Amino acid sequence: MLDETRILDHFTEQARWCEDLGSPFTAALLRKFAEDFEANGPVADICADWTGNPRKDALGLRLAGALHHAVLTNAAPALAATYPGHLAEWKMEAVWAEAQPWLAAHIPDIRTFIKSPPQTNETRRSIALLPGFLELAATYRMPMHLLELGASAGLNQNWDRFTYDGGTWQRPGASDVTISTIWNGPEPAHLDAAPVIASRAACDLNPIDLTNEAAFLRLKSYTWPDQAGRLARLDAAAELARHMGVRVEQADAVDWLAQKLTKRPSEGLTVIYHSVFLVYPSKEDVARMKRLIEEAGAAATETAPLAWLCFEPESLFGGDRASPRMQTRLQVWPGGEPRILNESDGHVTYVDMP
Repeated sequence: MLDETRILDHFTEQARWCEDLGSPFTAALLRKFAEDFEANGPVADICADWTGNPRKDALGLRLAGALHHAVLTNAAPALAATYPGHLAEWKMEAVWAEAQPWLAAHIPDIRTFIKSPPQTNETRRSIALLPGFLELAATYRMPMHLLELGASAGLNQNWDRFTYDGGTWQRPGASDVTISTIWNGPEPAHLDAAPVIASRAACDLNPIDLTNEAAFLRLKSYTWPDQAGRLARLDAAAELARHMGVRVEQADAVDWLAQKLTKRPSEGLTVIYHSVFLVYPSKEDVARMKRLIEEAGAAATETAPLAWLCFEPESLFGGDRASPRMQTRLQVWPGGEPRILNESDGHVTYVDMP
């Protein structure tokens, strides 16, 4: 059994982060998980054989997702009646009065559910990546070949079709999916740039088929139930992806990237991009992907340049390991050095420009 203190600390820390990210419901639920675990309730039974790192594995969010999934699929009607969206004002005591016995009655199913990591395919991360895409479009003025790693359901393959609203600036898109946030600092340069997308490709170890309703509801279960705006944006982005026929290949990212870079077009700008993806592969695989990109970058030419655009935790780039802060970084070849374009949190509730 994993050290109990690590699980309790994780639940408490994750609750604090959820509070900061605007989900008091999920924060309160995680605190109930902590209390129940400490009291040897069903949460303790569910987590009894957890051998991984609860923080890295987002164990608390896996459990919260299991409950939300039961609500969305109508597997727990009494629990659903206490959840946000069903009541104007939820009360955690009422929620837990239904959640605890439901957990106790479904321990084997929940253990199976939490084996898979959470996927949110957060579309708001595209507004953090947008300055990089616009800079690339304005600088190179050539068709882009997009390669997305860890794409989940592929929602962010449509980043160029979204409408963006930074409060002090807007960029209209070809769809009704609107990405908004609190934008601090200067507006993105090149807002009038018109990216030309020649090809789109994406991979994920466990891609989500949006045409499968059960798969989509599982994806939706990881979006926090008291955040109606995120839920609505997810629905709209999923509908756009279905309409555009978005496809995500099931593949190991290292192998897929190696294949794509070996066969990348001899003309046009290849853009490798990802958001909150590098926290999942092993350190060895992250190092392998970095080497693949750098080797392809060394072979890049003026007619076939390469760009690496990512939105990842600052801790992966030598920052505070305990910080939830994210950074958008861009590096181009030939010849470019990595640059920080902006900083934010995991859900991009704000963007801080330099």
